Amino acid sequence: MCSDINAGSPRKREEINLDEEKLSHIMTQVKSFPGMPATAARLMPLLQNPDASASKIEDILKYDPGLTANILKLTNSAYFGLPSRVSSVRQAIMLLGWKRLLQLVMTMCMSALMKKPVPGYDLPRGALWRHSVAVSVAADLLVKSLSISDADEVFTAALLHDIGKLVLGDYVQEDLEKIEGMVTKGISFEVAEFVVLGTNHATVGARILQNWSLPQELVNAVSWHHDPENCDHYCLLSDVVHIANIVGRRVGFGKGRDGQALEPSLEVAERLGVNQGHIDALAEQTLQEVGKLTDILN
Repeated sequence: MCSDINAGSPRKREEINLDEEKLSHIMTQVKSFPGMPATAARLMPLLQNPDASASKIEDILKYDPGLTANILKLTNSAYFGLPSRVSSVRQAIMLLGWKRLLQLVMTMCMSALMKKPVPGYDLPRGALWRHSVAVSVAADLLVKSLSISDADEVFTAALLHDIGKLVLGDYVQEDLEKIEGMVTKGISFEVAEFVVLGTNHATVGARILQNWSLPQELVNAVSWHHDPENCDHYCLLSDVVHIANIVGRRVGFGKGRDGQALEPSLEVAERLGVNQGHIDALAEQTLQEVGKLTDILN
């Protein structure tokens, strides 16, 4: 079972000369990472509740007028192309559906946290956020194009897939020379990151989501988005996020220090039934859709 989020690490830990003190410090930082924004934490359980209603969502959002204003701004953006202006949460729910609205709430709740600069990965302020939104858009488009049902959480999984970078950024910066030395020898940044630090941003991100008590499907999607072949349970989301992450980089979002071009896993491409032409078309459509979110991204 891949609930053990270290199972997919590129090498066994006992085979690596780890700095145990540094690894312990990293895990301490993970434990002290901010909790999920309060409003998002109250709304997330509704995504699992088939009996959730518009009134329940309204009851929570009415205490956060700033968030409500941002949700309405996003709802009225060119991205959704609604025929008339939306002026209330209830109207937004009627037009978009309550699950879609919850995705927007999660997006806006995470924006302040994920807009921070991440120097270790050479990501200036807002770059991680723009990449995360682009991957979410790509994941959403991929699910629709493949007619995949029961994938309501893919948008959130994609949005949070790189959240571990917020913890690891400073540590990567400290050991950048070692990491880049390995990369110049043909080792991927993600593997070099693990070898030097004893963990990587996917593992750290999965731990954060576990600490937030998010569903295992979301945890696994974050944990395995670079090596989805190692996932053996709840793997649909990790497959989708893996492809969407590649698309996000190809359209120019997320090209930080580890932003080299990635190739999709052949195993995952076969499982999902996608080919290079499909990915190229998805990249073009993603670029167009993200362009409609300029105000939100900035």
